[in-house]
Amino acid sequence: MTAQTPTPASTPASEADAAGAGSAADALLSVRDLHTHFPIRTGVLQRVTGWVRAVDGVSFDIAQGHTLGLVGESGCGKTTVGRTILKLIPATSGKVVFEGADVLRTSGERLRRLRRDMQIIFQDPAGSLNPRMRIATIVGEPLLVHKLIDSKDQLRHEVENLLERCGMPRTAADRYPHEFSGGQRQRIGIARALALQPKFIVCDEPTSALDVSIQAQIINLLTDLQKEFGLSYLFISHSMAVIQHVCRDIAVMYKGKIVEHGPREQIIENPRHPYTQSLLSAVPETDPRRKKERVVFAGGAM
Repeated sequence: MTAQTPTPASTPASEADAAGAGSAADALLSVRDLHTHFPIRTGVLQRVTGWVRAVDGVSFDIAQGHTLGLVGESGCGKTTVGRTILKLIPATSGKVVFEGADVLRTSGERLRRLRRDMQIIFQDPAGSLNPRMRIATIVGEPLLVHKLIDSKDQLRHEVENLLERCGMPRTAADRYPHEFSGGQRQRIGIARALALQPKFIVCDEPTSALDVSIQAQIINLLTDLQKEFGLSYLFISHSMAVIQHVCRDIAVMYKGKIVEHGPREQIIENPRHPYTQSLLSAVPETDPRRKKERVVFAGGAM
């Protein structure tokens, strides 16, 4: 089987976004009552004395070509949600359905096929790239693992096309990660995520480690790729400013739970939960003459 550069989907992302997240029946990804708990071990014998409820009953749907923004403070469980969905972290309970397949109860070859359609862009562009590998190997490795390449020439061609589509020169294929800036390394990570022509990508704070000017470039790239290929995103961020710019649908997470979920306009203009109000009040004003009242969330209220 020969790999091809991703082909544009028939339905533009803008149209899918306008339709909203969709119901569970037509969702590309459906998450129901997801729990991920980690044991607390103490003493010499490392007995389990408690549990950290990192994800505590999360539910949402994402439709084809749509972006759900998952926002909350560091440690609230956002990244754990993304990694549990991809089965990189074992779930305690709940259900994750992708195109009719129960991801959490899938294994072997069927899970391997699912992984082609579900990818991730990591938060740290430096830590997610093997410093001992050339970029050609990093980007091309998924194609080799899934046996989608017929020859070395074909592999090189696909890698160069992916790099070029993500704003990198073809010559980058022969270099190592340390030779690039943070923004360039993140573009390489995006190229790797695109290699298998996925339908769904977890964007795990893809801009948080980058300068503000570079953040805008990466967001624009992700938006362009979504429109071109009809991708669906779970966009994870601690910044409400980034989330409201990128996402039509927003879920606010606090202490392992989604405390508010709805269309962007509803969340931004009429936030109901005190934690959402606090996050919005922390977004800087572009006009220095305008003053915004800071809302301080004391915690505890769900």
